[in-house]
This record gives sequence, structure tokens and C-alpha cells, in this order.
Amino acid sequence: MLLGCIGDDFTGSSDLANTLAKEGMKVVQYCGIPKHAASKDVEAGVVSLKSRSIDPKEAIKHSLEALDWLKAQGCQQFFFKYCSTFDSTPKGNIGPVAEALANALDAHQVIVCPAFPATGRSIYQGHLFVNDRLLSESGMQNHPLTPMSDPDIRRWLGLQTSLNIGHVAARDILGGAEKIRTALQREQDAKKRLIVVDALQDQDLREIGAAADGLKLITGGSGIALGLPDNFRKRGEIGNSGYQWKGQNGKCVVLSGSCSIATRKQLAYHAQKNPTCEIKAGDVISGTLKPADLVEWALTAKGVPVAYSSADPEKVKAVQAEYGIEKSAIAIEAFFAETARQLVARGAERIITAGGETSGAVIEGLGISTLELGPEIDPGVPALRASDKLVVALKSGNFGEEHFFEKAADLLGLAQ
Repeated sequence: MLLGCIGDDFTGSSDLANTLAKEGMKVVQYCGIPKHAASKDVEAGVVSLKSRSIDPKEAIKHSLEALDWLKAQGCQQFFFKYCSTFDSTPKGNIGPVAEALANALDAHQVIVCPAFPATGRSIYQGHLFVNDRLLSESGMQNHPLTPMSDPDIRRWLGLQTSLNIGHVAARDILGGAEKIRTALQREQDAKKRLIVVDALQDQDLREIGAAADGLKLITGGSGIALGLPDNFRKRGEIGNSGYQWKGQNGKCVVLSGSCSIATRKQLAYHAQKNPTCEIKAGDVISGTLKPADLVEWALTAKGVPVAYSSADPEKVKAVQAEYGIEKSAIAIEAFFAETARQLVARGAERIITAGGETSGAVIEGLGISTLELGPEIDPGVPALRASDKLVVALKSGNFGEEHFFEKAADLLGLAQ
């Protein structure tokens, strides 16, 4: 294994695996820290953790365990993957985990770049934009677990870590890889170890990737991984791996816990032609709605049914006020996990999830250990094979076109 990656949730990890696979690497996504050595033909391993919203100390512990496993596989370079909207809080764990990994690897030029232009995420002057809006005006300020109220990644990161924060601005990025290397060294010389790097387009990410050749640790969204495979290819260490895909044609069900603007639009579009069922936290906590009830409804419903707990910000706040943030989140995640388990036990062969926490709960509930990469559905969302009779798609909340659920169901069922 050449490139070792640690993802802080399952959807983001599949996004990263998809990027690396499209760039020609043989990639496997691992769900949790593997108990056995990787296959010798794996060139990039992505260890998916469910650590985005947990206590920073626990996130550090799990991330360092993942790092130890990846080191044991012989990795030359390491990547810490988090969301392209930098999902965290001032007390969040992106900074603490990045600092712990940097210390463990003795890394002193650590790129921080959540940019993903293909989905509208860009960084300019250290500020994160979603299309033409600052992150704090994009809807992410209303996220139920990680509200992003400040688009300045330097300032937000500075609240989370004791390391000094540097910055490589667009004027250096536009100068290409050599100028980026010089700028990174300048920031290191100024004792700045976590270096926020501007990026406006894919070509910027490729130049940053070229400049990152030889760096021990890179952090960011999946976009920054675009330029990494070529570094290995130039040394003759990889070729151009492909994938073979064969879908499943059994029952398809969508489980959505994302409250993002994009997902809510996708739900509204899908509901025009397909049955939907809202999962209310109060019904789950009281036991009024049980997984078996939802499973029976989904398996007998026509089309591609959607069970969702997604809601607008005001409804989410009301639920949190009544039941508490942690209690309501745990209850919904456990409900999704058990629902998925029962669906698959009763023959469902295609599962589509929306939302990082929901996806993590479903994968853990199903006991899936590895995911094989398939074709891309929409930017950042690949089809994945979980077993010989189950294929899945794990969608980050803000990703995907309006007709994503329909498109995903069709592709998961195709034989290519």
C-alpha cells in the first residue's frame, strides 16, 4: 500500500476512494480499523471512521489506531479526510486529529485544503465558499451537529489546535507546483505547521498535489487528492487500475438522515413519483414507530421508497430542545441501523443513504467491513459493493443533483 487515508465519516471516505479510483489507483475502503493485513494489490487504503462528531480525545485515539494499521501496510504518505464544508465546531476534532497525526508522523508542512470545486467548494484568501456564498451563508450555519458560523478556515482551525496556522494564497497557487512548494517552505520556516491552501479549480488541486509529493501528511476534502496518484505514477509505482461493476436488481430503499438544503430538495423531487415516510424522533424514542414497521412498509411500497428524518432547521431545533441533541441523534441513528439490518435480512439488495451520520450508522448496523469501488453516480458519490448480494451508495448531505436518488437506484441496478 502506497497511500494511507483516514476518513472521519463513511460518506466522505467513499468520496475520497472514488477520487483516487478515478485517478487510476487500486483502492479499497475499510469500514473501521481492519483486523487483518490488506491485500498486496491495494495501492490506496481508506480507513473509514465514524469520528466526525465524537469527543476529540476519542477521535484522536481512533485516528492514531488507524494510522498505526496503515503504517503497518507500508504506506509512504498519509491523508486525513474531512468534509469539504469543514464540518466541526470551535471545540471540534479536525484540528486536534490533524495535530495528533502531524506529531505522530513528525510532519511540519501539513496542507489543510477542504476545497472541492466539482461540488462548488472553493477556498480564497483562507475563506471557504459554497458556490458564490461564504460557508457561513450557505446553509451550513444551520447544521444540527456542526454549525459553521465562520468561513475563515484559519480562524476556525486556530480555535481547535495549539499549532500555528499558515496560509498559501491564490497568487502562489496560480504560479504552479514549484511556487507552491516555495510558499509551503516559507510557512514552515515561520513555524506554521498547519497550512491552509487556497484552491479555486481542479487544476489548482493538481498543482497542489504535485507540490505535496514527499510530504508525510495531507489533510482536506477529497478534491486535494486529485493530484496525488500522479506522483506515484511518475515513479512507476502504479499504473492505471480500473474497476469491474455488476449491480443488483433487488429491492432498493433510501434512508435519509441529512438535513442539508440539497438533500431536502432531492427528497421533494423524489416524492413526486415515489412513496415517502417521515421518521419522527418522538415516535422513535417512544417506540410508536419500530424498525419492523418501516421495513414492512418499504418492502411492499412501489418504486424506490424513501424513509427520512430530514427536516428544516426550525423543526430540528424543536426536536433537539424537546429531547436533547445527543438523545435524539443516537435514537435516530440506532433506528436507521436496525432498519437497514432488517431490510437486508429480508432481501433488499440496494441501499441508498443520505447524510454522514446516517451512512455510518447503516454500515455499522450491517456489519460491513470493506467496500469495493464502482462507477461514480454524481461527483463525490460512487456506487459501492458491500457483499455479493448488496450494493450501496453513501451520499454526503450536500452532494448530488436534484434527481440523485432515482439516478443512484438505476446505476446500482445496472450491469456494466
